[in-house]
Amino acid sequence: MSHPFLDLAPLSAARFASIEDRVAKLLDTRQDVVIMQGEALLPLEGAIRGTAGPGTTALNVITGPYGQTFGDWLRDCGATVIDLAVPFHAAVTAEQIRDAFAEHPEIDFVSLVHAEAATGNTNPVGEIGEVVRAHGALFYLDAVAAVGAEPVLPDAWGVDLCVIGAQKAMGGPAGVSAVSVSERAWERMRANPRAPRRSYLSLLDWKERWIDGGRRALLHAPAQLEMLALEACLERIETEGLEAVMARHRACAGAARAGAAAAGLEPYVYEERDAAPVATTLRVPEGVVASEVVARALKVDPSVPIAAGGGALAKEMIRVNHYGADASLDVVRASLAALAAVL
Repeated sequence: MSHPFLDLAPLSAARFASIEDRVAKLLDTRQDVVIMQGEALLPLEGAIRGTAGPGTTALNVITGPYGQTFGDWLRDCGATVIDLAVPFHAAVTAEQIRDAFAEHPEIDFVSLVHAEAATGNTNPVGEIGEVVRAHGALFYLDAVAAVGAEPVLPDAWGVDLCVIGAQKAMGGPAGVSAVSVSERAWERMRANPRAPRRSYLSLLDWKERWIDGGRRALLHAPAQLEMLALEACLERIETEGLEAVMARHRACAGAARAGAAAAGLEPYVYEERDAAPVATTLRVPEGVVASEVVARALKVDPSVPIAAGGGALAKEMIRVNHYGADASLDVVRASLAALAAVL
């Protein structure tokens, strides 16, 4: 029996390339864009392993759990890692980056997360990019949660490796991701004897066998369903307009903070300018356990996209997600109503 999800014609190289071009347009970049056949951890790890090694001195900015992961990967590659840890209720500043360069002029690699959905903060990448560019370090950015919710501009900001995923603000599939790569980053990979080759983690394989070959022959059979879903996701953003999509996320973030304040809940991220438009994090009152509040609120309304913080944050943080299909004022109202019913 025929099935629309199973009986699919092979995805052509030309169509694959056209989807990459649409991702490049979304990022307003002229850099090479590679779509990778896996969740965003694939290019996030591949980009670090391709460009970092024993001669690398990396400034690893930690404003949430992913920054900690990047530091682990960098150390595993043999890099010297200088961690710049910032409280999860705030954002890193360009001045802190500048101070780190002054103290450690040997830094030649900077890793940063743009928006942290897990902690609800976002970092001023444009300002930071100016400082990184002036210093001459390679700039690696995790923009998985940010893309679609706020501007992501690798060319304008001097980002050498910009990784995105479609599963959050873009409202698309989780099983496919992309990375824009500058010529400086390609040069770093070519010069790195430890850069993965003939490997699923290898960006150089895509460069040498796909991009340099004119994008005529794919490395392997693409994940058709995910690629078609990504294409549909990009088409939906193009139809609504990227500015409108971002405005919808900003409106939800503002409404969530205002509604939480009216209900007597304290924002986890202190300053509104540091708050990510993809998720609003809240601090529960003293003596209240966040995970218990969330469990009870989900019994009131199982449909709302709320969660407790991860790990130790499960005691004190509630996260109201408002990204992708949930970037709706109705969803925000329903989430706050469920929490208010419990608290």
